[in-house]
Amino acid sequence: MDIEIILNEAVVKAVKELYGQEPVENSIQFQKTRKDFEGDFTLVVFPLLRISKKPPKQTAEEIGAELKKNIQQISDFNVIKGFLNLSVDNSFWINYLNDISKDEKYGFITEKEDPKTILIEYSSPNTNKPLHLGHIRNNLLGYSVANILQSQGDKIYKVNLVNDRGIHICKSMLAWQKWGDEITPVKAGKKGDHLVGDFYVRFDQEYKKEIKELVEGGMGEEEAKQNAPLILEAQEMLRKWEAKDPEVISLWREMNNWVLEGFDVTYKNLGVDFDKIYFESETYKLGKELVLEGLSKNIFFKKEDGSVWADLSEEGLDQKILLRSDGTSVYMTQDLGTAQQRMEDYNADQGIYVVGNEQNYHFQVLKLILGKLGFDWSGSLHHLSYGMVELPEGKMKSREGTVVDADDLLEEMTTTADEMSRELGKLDDYSDEERNEIIKTIGLGALKYFILKVDPKKTMTFDPKESIDFNGNTGPFIQYTFARIQSLLRKANEKDIQLPGTLNPEISISSKELQLIKQIHNYPEVLKEAAKAYSPAQVANYVYDLAKEFNQFYHDHPILSEEDRAVSGYRLFLSKQVGNIIESGMKLLGIDVPERM
Repeated sequence: MDIEIILNEAVVKAVKELYGQEPVENSIQFQKTRKDFEGDFTLVVFPLLRISKKPPKQTAEEIGAELKKNIQQISDFNVIKGFLNLSVDNSFWINYLNDISKDEKYGFITEKEDPKTILIEYSSPNTNKPLHLGHIRNNLLGYSVANILQSQGDKIYKVNLVNDRGIHICKSMLAWQKWGDEITPVKAGKKGDHLVGDFYVRFDQEYKKEIKELVEGGMGEEEAKQNAPLILEAQEMLRKWEAKDPEVISLWREMNNWVLEGFDVTYKNLGVDFDKIYFESETYKLGKELVLEGLSKNIFFKKEDGSVWADLSEEGLDQKILLRSDGTSVYMTQDLGTAQQRMEDYNADQGIYVVGNEQNYHFQVLKLILGKLGFDWSGSLHHLSYGMVELPEGKMKSREGTVVDADDLLEEMTTTADEMSRELGKLDDYSDEERNEIIKTIGLGALKYFILKVDPKKTMTFDPKESIDFNGNTGPFIQYTFARIQSLLRKANEKDIQLPGTLNPEISISSKELQLIKQIHNYPEVLKEAAKAYSPAQVANYVYDLAKEFNQFYHDHPILSEEDRAVSGYRLFLSKQVGNIIESGMKLLGIDVPERM
C-alpha cells in the first residue's frame, strides 16, 4: 500500500483517538516536505484545529507522537509552526524499490474503475503546403499528451482533421493549372506536399502582382484584393468544387493525394500516428446541415446578402459567420460537423483540440455554438492552446524567410547531431549503420525534448545547436544517461557481478541514494499531474531531474569498482530502476533511448 494512503488512514485514527472526533473529508492534507526542512511528508495541521481545540504546535506534536507510536515506517518527526514533518524509515524506501522492480508498468494506472473515452485531435494540416515548424510542436504535443492521458487508465483515440477543401486549396490547384505544365511529384523529383506548396506560393506571388496593377490603376487596396482576377477565379473554382464539377474534383483528388502521401512520410519520420483521420471535405456537409437546422429554429439568422450568422452578443462576443452569401462553408461550419461526427463515432467523454493560441477565439465560439444547438457534450470540449515556436534568425533554411519546413528541420537535426557527436568523439567506435541509427535517434530526441520541456502555453525559441548539447537540460543528456546505465549493467554481467532479485531492507544507504529513491517515488504523481495539466513539460523536466540526480550519484558512489559485492549489487539494482523510469518517461514523450551511445 502507498505510504501516503497509510499516513492518511493513520491520521484519521490518531485524530479520533486523541480528540474523540473523526476529521471531515479532505481536511487531511499531505504534501512533500520542502527541501530546506527535515522530513519526507508534511501534514498541514490547520484544518484539524477546530477538532483539537489546541494551538497548531501542540496539535502537531500530539499527532506526530501518536503516528510514531503506531506506524513502524515513521522514524521521526518535527514541527515547524502548523506543519508536521514526518520522516520515513529507510527500510520503507528499500521495500518500495523492491516492489516497483516487479512492476513493468510502474507509474501507470492499468485498471481504472471508470475510465474515460477521450478524443485528442492534433496536426490538422491544410493540403496546400508542407508541414512546418508549428506543426511539429502541434504533433509532438498531441502525441505526447495522448500517451500521458493513456498512462492514467483512460481510453484515448488520436484523431487528425485534414483541411482538404476551401479557398486555400483552390489557390494551389488554380496555380498548378496555369503554370504547372502537367508537372507531378515524380517528374519534379520532390515530395508531393512540397510541390503543391510551391504552387500555393506562386499563386500568392501572382495575386500580389495583380493587386499592385489594380491599385496603380486607381482602385483602392481592399477593393483590389477582392476583385483581382486570380482570387475571383479561385472563388469560382470553390463554387464548382462544392457543385461537384467533375474536372475540378478530379484535379482536387489528384493534388490532395500528392500532399497526403508527403504528410505520411513526415509523420513517420516524426514518429507520430493517428487512430482515425477525418477530412473536412467529408464533414463540412454535416456542418452545413447543422447550420441550416439552427437557422430554421431561429438559433441563427440570415443577412440580406444570404449569409448565415450566429449572434453571440449575449455572451459578450460579436456575430460569427457560418455560411457565406454564396452558400459555401467556413472553418467554423466544418468544425461543427466534425465535432458531431466524432461524438457519434466514439461517444467520447471528452474532446481535446491541440491548436495554437491564435485560435483561442475560434474554439470559444465553437463551444458556444454547439451549446446553442443543444449538444450537452459541448462543455466537455477543451482547447489545448499552445504558444508559437520560432527559430533564431539564420539558423535554419526557411521558405519565404518565415516558414520553417518540417522536413528541412528533421534533416538539419540529424546533420547537427552528427556534427556534435563527431566533435565530441562519442560515436567513433561504431559501424556506419549503427552510427547513422544512433544519430537519427539523438537528433529526433533532441528536437522532441527541447520542444516538449517547455510549458505548452509559452511561446518558445528553438535553437537546434543548443538542443543537441550533451550537457544540461537536453534530450541527448538524458539519452546518454540511459545509455550509461545500460553500459553499467552490461559490464556488471561481464564481471559476474550479480544483480540481486530483492534488496535487504536493512541495507545501509547514503543520503544521495535515498534522494534518488524518493525521486523515483514521485514518478506516479508526476504522471498524474501532467495528465491533469495536459503538460508533457512536467514529465520532461522530471526525467531530466532524475537523470541529473543519477549522474551525481554515479559520480560520488563507486558501483562496479565497489569492493563490497552486496553494495555493488544494490547500486546496480537502483541504477536499473532509474534507467527503467527514464525509458518510460521518454517513451511517453515519444522519444527513443539508445542502449549504446
